[in-house]
Amino acid sequence: MNSSLVRFAFHLALCAASTAVLAQSSQPTISLDEYFNTTAITDARLSPDGSAAVIATEDPDWASSTFRHDLWLWTATRGLQPLTHSGSEDSPRWSPDGKWIAFLSDRALSGEKAASDGTPENEADKASRLWIIPVSGGEALPLFREKLDVHAFAWAPDSTSIYYSATQPLSKEQEQARKTEWKDVIRWREQDRGDLLIRQAVAPALALAVAVPPPSAANADASAGTPQAQPATLPPGAQTITSSALSITEIAPSPNGNSVAFLTGPVHRRTENPADYEIFLVPSAGGDARQLTHNNALETTLRWAPDSRWLHFVVPAAAGSLEGPYRDVQGRLYRLNTATGNLERLGASFGGSFDRLFTLLPDGRELALGLKGTQTQIYLVQGSQATPLPGLPGSYAGIDSAPGASTILLQYSTINQPTQVYLASNPLHPDQLKPLTRFNPIFAQRAQPEWQPYTWKSDDGRTVEGVLIFPPGKKNARHLRMFTLIHGGPADADGNRFGADWYDWATLAADNGWLVFRPNYRGSAGYGDDFMLQIEPHLVSKPGRDILAGVDALVKDGYADPGHLAIGGYSYGGYMTNWLITQTTRFKSAVTGAGAVEHAANWGNDDETFDDAWYLGGRPWENPGLYQSEAALFQFDKVKTPTHLVQGGADIRVSYLEGVTMERALQSLGIPHTFLVFPGEGHGLGKNPWHGYIKVREELKWLDEYDKK
Repeated sequence: MNSSLVRFAFHLALCAASTAVLAQSSQPTISLDEYFNTTAITDARLSPDGSAAVIATEDPDWASSTFRHDLWLWTATRGLQPLTHSGSEDSPRWSPDGKWIAFLSDRALSGEKAASDGTPENEADKASRLWIIPVSGGEALPLFREKLDVHAFAWAPDSTSIYYSATQPLSKEQEQARKTEWKDVIRWREQDRGDLLIRQAVAPALALAVAVPPPSAANADASAGTPQAQPATLPPGAQTITSSALSITEIAPSPNGNSVAFLTGPVHRRTENPADYEIFLVPSAGGDARQLTHNNALETTLRWAPDSRWLHFVVPAAAGSLEGPYRDVQGRLYRLNTATGNLERLGASFGGSFDRLFTLLPDGRELALGLKGTQTQIYLVQGSQATPLPGLPGSYAGIDSAPGASTILLQYSTINQPTQVYLASNPLHPDQLKPLTRFNPIFAQRAQPEWQPYTWKSDDGRTVEGVLIFPPGKKNARHLRMFTLIHGGPADADGNRFGADWYDWATLAADNGWLVFRPNYRGSAGYGDDFMLQIEPHLVSKPGRDILAGVDALVKDGYADPGHLAIGGYSYGGYMTNWLITQTTRFKSAVTGAGAVEHAANWGNDDETFDDAWYLGGRPWENPGLYQSEAALFQFDKVKTPTHLVQGGADIRVSYLEGVTMERALQSLGIPHTFLVFPGEGHGLGKNPWHGYIKVREELKWLDEYDKK
């Protein structure tokens, strides 16, 4: 090339880079309020002919101290329009004829007194009912009025009926007898009941719903008494297809309409035995269900092949596998011939981890989301092969296709690009995308952090990868204050995808002047089975050494200022934070949440006890030495780090008493600390948006306060 042209091209590139830096420096960083007003996309489904999409979102409702859940309808002619308005809708599903959308909601029925958010004011009246709304326009109608909490549902292939599962109801007499004998006593395990698989014709149910008169002024008045929903018996016209001693968590009618596959799970919602998670098949006319799988894995995401012969499914990362005893390995794809019982593992050549979501094209080919390193891309899976399709750098999610369309629907994001829903007209070219949503535009109007992958050698010579997120305008700057933010799981991985909430707030920390280090330690997904398996049985010490080696490398490479280091994490990230402050005093502060400090009581309280026992080589009495040596509590005499703790008051994944135990230890040692408990919140802090907002607000304050000392 002519040297003058080279110099000219270089000059243009330099000018463009300078302009980008100048634009970044002129933009303000995002505020805490802006950050927490993010709209999250929780689901997206393509219509059967590919001409429309229904999208589910979650937004904070600050005035009501709750989250709104809304549905949106996208069409090529009208763009994106609100579909529902009550703020309590989830799990939208198209009818196969494309005329209706069914969804779950606990919105109030006519005759029930509604709270300001549209849900029943009386907690006893709340139920997750099925509702149906016509796509052509009109109001949503309930499929039934009974108080049946629906666990799963699916349309029949001919669109005339809906299958759904609900806890086996008690008659009015049985319910009264139970209250008379037991009052408010909880009979642990004994009172649990399995599910019914129910089929209900849609047209008669909607006709009945229309015939129900609206509430009069008298019965709408609380002083006159509020009409109650019917007792929890089966709705008129509902037919029981089969029953299960377990909960039915997923339903998949075959395309030919002959049978219904379903997945089971424990009725008590605690993962104690993989045998509770199996696939069953029942004739669509009803009868006894036939168990198709018998293994030590937690299956999910049932999808029929178009020929109604093969049933495809996933075993996600850290949920076992169909190959032998239980192990926490990467996500796997399978298909099962329901007639012969022949089982095949698909995409076995893939070195990463398959996501929970995949889709089948009309010709039966499978497209799957695969995590490898710091990116999730789309793969064409045929037999044992998984071929990466052309994709944009970043992370794809939420893939969906339709039987009558050649297009696919998917979600895509990067660290600095909020998740949006896109349409790809060619399913083999997910690099060619048409945006359907434009939520969260504020992020493009604010200074953006920059990021890069980072690799280092752990103490045993193993290469480990993570992500570095720099404050805006400080890419590759040296001697920055550094916050190590540890992901949960442990079978998760941080990478090039968007996050903006109480759990994933790395970019907000970067906007507040921190170099954020996100290590994908041993046990993380996306780096091969061997990498994941090396966390067992040293649940915290092995990944802990990976993380500390990464911090050492960043100090040595000049990125991190050794006098200004902080650490934090939530869930398993909290486990690791609690452990690491017993191993070193280099961190000036720590922020930790929902992380155990010991493993014996946590094994008993955790709703995933089976997984815990695998990680630690057995139950507490089978390996007591390891339960103690891998627990932070028994090394707390070495803690010097000022620590901020948070915990959900109703958490059954990591009991809030683990936080109480840690707080008492810090108090007795005289270590500066604070402890926030969020009432009513489970592990995911999904009840009240103020809780997540206050959590991160106070964590940022804590980090700043001790960084300045």
